[in-house]
Amino acid sequence: MSEMNTAAHADIKRLLDILRATGKRYDLNKIMGAYEYARDLHEGQFRVSGEAYISHPVAVAEIVAGLELDTDSICAALLHDTVEDCSDRTDLRELEKRFGPEVALLVDGLTKITVTIQVEDKEEAHIENLRKMLLAMSRDVRVIFIKLCDRLHNMRTLGAKPDHKRRITALETMQVYAPLAHRLGMQRIKQELENLGMQYLDPIGYEEVNRHIEEKYGENVGFIEQIRSVVDQKMRENNIHFTLEGRIKSVYSIYKKMYGQNKAFDQIYDFYALRIIVDTELECYTALGIIHEMFNSIPGRFKDYISTPKPNMYRSLHTTVIGKAGIPFEVQIRTWEMHHVAEYGIAAHWKYKSGASSKEEMDKRLEWISRLIETEDEQRDPDEFMNALKTDIFHDEVFVFTPKGDVIALPNGANVIDFAYAIHSGVGDRMIGGKINGMIVPIDRTLENGEIVEVLTSSSSKGPSRDWLGIVKTSAARSKIRAWFKKEKRSENIVEGKAMLDAEIKRYVKTATDAQRAAVCEAISARLGYSAVDDFYCAIGYGGLILSKISKRLQDECDRTIKPEIEPVAEELIPKAVPISSSKRVRSNSGIIVEGERDCMVKFAKCCNPLPGDDVIGFVTKGFGISIHKLDCPNVIQGRQKSENNERWKEAHWEASEERGDGYGIYEALLQIYADDRIGMLADITAVLADMRVSILQVGVSECSDGRRIVNLNIGCKNIDHYHSIVARLRTLEGVSNITRGFS
Repeated sequence: MSEMNTAAHADIKRLLDILRATGKRYDLNKIMGAYEYARDLHEGQFRVSGEAYISHPVAVAEIVAGLELDTDSICAALLHDTVEDCSDRTDLRELEKRFGPEVALLVDGLTKITVTIQVEDKEEAHIENLRKMLLAMSRDVRVIFIKLCDRLHNMRTLGAKPDHKRRITALETMQVYAPLAHRLGMQRIKQELENLGMQYLDPIGYEEVNRHIEEKYGENVGFIEQIRSVVDQKMRENNIHFTLEGRIKSVYSIYKKMYGQNKAFDQIYDFYALRIIVDTELECYTALGIIHEMFNSIPGRFKDYISTPKPNMYRSLHTTVIGKAGIPFEVQIRTWEMHHVAEYGIAAHWKYKSGASSKEEMDKRLEWISRLIETEDEQRDPDEFMNALKTDIFHDEVFVFTPKGDVIALPNGANVIDFAYAIHSGVGDRMIGGKINGMIVPIDRTLENGEIVEVLTSSSSKGPSRDWLGIVKTSAARSKIRAWFKKEKRSENIVEGKAMLDAEIKRYVKTATDAQRAAVCEAISARLGYSAVDDFYCAIGYGGLILSKISKRLQDECDRTIKPEIEPVAEELIPKAVPISSSKRVRSNSGIIVEGERDCMVKFAKCCNPLPGDDVIGFVTKGFGISIHKLDCPNVIQGRQKSENNERWKEAHWEASEERGDGYGIYEALLQIYADDRIGMLADITAVLADMRVSILQVGVSECSDGRRIVNLNIGCKNIDHYHSIVARLRTLEGVSNITRGFS
């Protein structure tokens, strides 16, 4: 037997020993058959390190066995690279024939995750792979368990790869796989992935933190043992059956606190930790009382994750106390069942392990995957999908309560609107206000841990506001708001979407006919897969399709469809002796680009006060440069009817936000707030604006014929999105019936 075959034989023997040690019933003959089949297929293939390739799937299977998954999962781990790397000798049909449909399904899911789509945009390919991974997870969660084990072994052996490949793999691990392991509650795998990833992404930082750890541990080498001894004696005196474990915080956890939260090493209070594992939940609280009796607790450092578990099922009591030597340390108290879940997460309660009766509970644990899959059709562009992924899955959570005491977990930064739609889409659609801890608050108020949130609804509600799309943080809420507009406001969406498209086309071609614009829209609609052009208009109108994401396609289609018909005619009609005006874009220092004018002075018209994001037009004034107006300004509508001024109107638009940045300061906006005549109304309005840090430049109040008041405000805004956010907050005030944007 060759040296490599001997090593492989030792690997499979170790795997079989691990399986036997679990005490579970495994089909060892089936597992051995999968190993032998994979070994024969990978014969002659080697890893970058020079090892026989079969060593990798066997190592992955060992990690999977540590999670105590079933026989089919072990077989899939052994076979996970065969279809991709040995496609000339096997396929899924052959795997299904030899090992059954479940093994073939798992290998298929794993293979789809690793396939790289041949597209020019690498970012789009990466996001498409994430979509495939989530889809595979939604069908069978064992796919991601095995994939995480595969990634863990690749990270353990990453040193054999070139430096640039190490960094790419490590970065992907830190951005995707470690957060996924955390979301699934698989803390042991998550921590090892983070530590390994950090070694390759910031080796200097890793060594620095590791040096701090060694120095501090060296100074207090007997501290943990001393604490364990004291606690052990006290627990025995109280007749509690327990196990004690001591640990020091991982390198990456300390690194993240030091550099992410700007803390000094000495400010890490949970560097040392003692874990107490008991038999019952009642004993957890008894042990907590014993610890607080023995040591002084640090205020604000107690967390009860037993009564309020994390979304990834983590349950434990955490408290930070100070020992007699003045050294702070954390104490974690949990039962054995909680400990198993903390280590292995959702794998500990996986339906194939716990039986069919737990399927409903398991599906509930995986709702977040289903939410992303459900909203995929709405999120046609990769950027929005990635934002949803980062917000809904990879962000820290905030835990709030319903008035009945149910816990709702939302991404950090979520607000009352997100909460309402997390309860039910019908609740969000009928929402007219919200309360936090019994007090009425603005509906865009950010939620904080432990708050009791109540949604105020009304059957006469007219539904959500379009402004909410720019306020909510979760993709689920955004998707449900769009769904409402899609269903309830179709005719309005078509009109609005068509108007938005026409305005966009006019940016590229000034003299297009209605028929030409319609031809462009129909062509783009067909290319994007819409069966009818009205569906295309509707998607833009309700926000399901972001216009800026198709602007390049729109411009290309205009160039192809319209300009060839227009430009030759235009050139023939222009006398040769008359110079053609330049069409270069001139960038002003105000964030506006004006067509056809060089080095002009730009000012904003006081009659309409345009904001970044508004459709605008320029007017050449006599001696004062170009005045920028909103396209729907009454002065523009009236002025463009005078033919003698046609040449003075100039096309203009705002620079792209990434070019404009935040360097252009604050713009003026006029608001007219129609409200009931009640004491404190003006004070409430100014309080909201002060809370949002919005400058009030001028304020006035007038009376309506029906007895209501009109509050005229001149405020400072960053852009049109900021304006919509301000309006949304003001609409929540009691007695406010309407808000319009005023003209001077």
